[in-house]
Amino acid sequence: MHAKLSGTLWQSSHKAISFTQLTELSGLSEQELRELVENGVFVPLDKKDKQWTFTADYAVTARTVHRLRNDLDLDAHGLTAALTLLERVRLLEAEQQGIRTTQGF
Repeated sequence: MHAKLSGTLWQSSHKAISFTQLTELSGLSEQELRELVENGVFVPLDKKDKQWTFTADYAVTARTVHRLRNDLDLDAHGLTAALTLLERVRLLEAEQQGIRTTQGF
């Protein structure tokens, strides 16, 4: 069974998806996904639950992780580093855009 989620669900942080759905959507193995949870890349809604669930916006991140793993042949630690850097770039770009907006550029 393959999970089918609409674009609306993927973009909604108010919806939850299961560990299994995230594995199917991302193309990652269960072990890879567990390692990324351990590294803090993916944070379950309640880590104490036996059946982890995640906000649906992690589906997009999971697809990015899958592409990085395949394109760059990265292990879980390399993926964690790459995602951390990508998030930092995204935050800096948002900050730069905010500065431009306040200065009238």
